[in-house]
Amino acid sequence: MTDTEPRTGGTTDGDTTPGAWAVLLPDERYQAERLVHHDVLELTGSPAAARPRPDDRVAVLIGEPLRLVALGRVARAGVGGREDPDDPQSDTVPGALVVTYTRRALDEPVPVDGPTPDGPVVALDAARWRALADRLGPPPARRTWLVSLDLPIEAASRAEAVRIFWSYVQELGPRELPAFVSPSGDELAMQAFVLGVEANQDPEEDD
Repeated sequence: MTDTEPRTGGTTDGDTTPGAWAVLLPDERYQAERLVHHDVLELTGSPAAARPRPDDRVAVLIGEPLRLVALGRVARAGVGGREDPDDPQSDTVPGALVVTYTRRALDEPVPVDGPTPDGPVVALDAARWRALADRLGPPPARRTWLVSLDLPIEAASRAEAVRIFWSYVQELGPRELPAFVSPSGDELAMQAFVLGVEANQDPEEDD
């Protein structure tokens, strides 16, 4: 699980493989990627004409306007995709494109110039890849955060309360439950997040 790679020529990917590709995510899939951390991006239904090879470089884009949200590499042969990428128990889909993330900018997409790709998976030349990758710059410093989720649960015992808690978490998930996050050591800076963005939880401030 990493957002860094050895840097070459000012980017997080070196010119070590011949292939480079752009993956254009629909908005619904982009929002799903923002909600839950994944080490890989699994895509089904890729056109037969697009044949990325293992270790080819990938720029992950979203459109309208065109923005860069991640970099990655095509996973090596033998790594299968899932019919439902959010369900690790779903069936493996042959021919799925699996991209291992090497750098993410999911929360702050980077605007890029040029035309929007005319398909979900499009080959890029080396210059275009380098221009896209250079837009990200160096990876930001990592720090420790405290994340909590508090729910009032009515139950007959502690064990039952925990079971009900996890049932709520699985049922409602990050689309409905607010998670509270603060920098470690600065709990007064706590903020609530729903749907991957800051959400006000004080009803008095809404008035």
